[in-house]
Amino acid sequence: MPIKIPNKIPARHALELENIFVMAESRAKKQDIRPLRIILLNLMPTKIETETQILRLLSNSPLQVEIELLQMATHESKNTPLKHLLSFYKTLDDIKDEKFDGMIVTGAPVELLPFEEVDYWSELTEVFDWAEKNVYSTLYICWGAQAGLYYRYGVPKYSLAEKMFGIFPHRPLDLFHPLMRGLDDIFYVPHSRHTEIRREDIAKIKDLQIISYSDMSGVHIVSDMDCRNFYFTGHSEYDADTLAKEYFRDLNKGLNIKIPYNYFPENDIKRTPYMTWRQTGSLLFTNWLNYFVYQQTPYDLSTL
Repeated sequence: MPIKIPNKIPARHALELENIFVMAESRAKKQDIRPLRIILLNLMPTKIETETQILRLLSNSPLQVEIELLQMATHESKNTPLKHLLSFYKTLDDIKDEKFDGMIVTGAPVELLPFEEVDYWSELTEVFDWAEKNVYSTLYICWGAQAGLYYRYGVPKYSLAEKMFGIFPHRPLDLFHPLMRGLDDIFYVPHSRHTEIRREDIAKIKDLQIISYSDMSGVHIVSDMDCRNFYFTGHSEYDADTLAKEYFRDLNKGLNIKIPYNYFPENDIKRTPYMTWRQTGSLLFTNWLNYFVYQQTPYDLSTL
């Protein structure tokens, strides 16, 4: 089944070139099916690139998915054209009376700031509060995951001595958890962050469970016990060249950045990286949609 997206959103062309089944709004209206309503809170500065990555993963499912894009009204995006934001993005005021089957909260390049010093923190916590009554299941990514865990449970973040940067091996801690279904005993996930959350802090909270872990990059996926909120510290949505773009960008800025771990073949930055996490990303997002959104959310969203 397709993913339902706005007729003119730039991601449509990129996804169609990859033979991904997308359905424009005009065609979807003719189908007598209730699609899953997913809202994407995109906090990344490269919004078009990020929304394309997320939409690609959400499309790999037999379910019809309808996407709304959300931005922070209290933050001015400097890297995305205003026309794009006005055409495709809404704010909390626009959707506060609506209900959604699922929500995805992306990361943001603000992790070195205390949470309360992020310029849109107050508005972001309003979105978190709104989601408790208006969204069935939420998936948080990277800084979004840290922010969600801090706001809900007071879980602290810690600065790292050096950036966690590369492709790291992970293992499931709950082999029978539906989110882990189909994953290998060892699977790979990109990380790109300067801070971390720690296993011992999660263990103190009875409502939280660590589902997957890496001996190198630490906590990977945390779930609440109702399986309605999932916190991903990595970036399974990344394209094959995303870490390369970050690496060369920082090199050009003169920053002290190490080569991404386990990324360039034989650590040769002139060689094209292999994508070793495509299957993992596809399974994680599909499992979330299937087991924790589609099979759990009420058909009539007004009853949520």
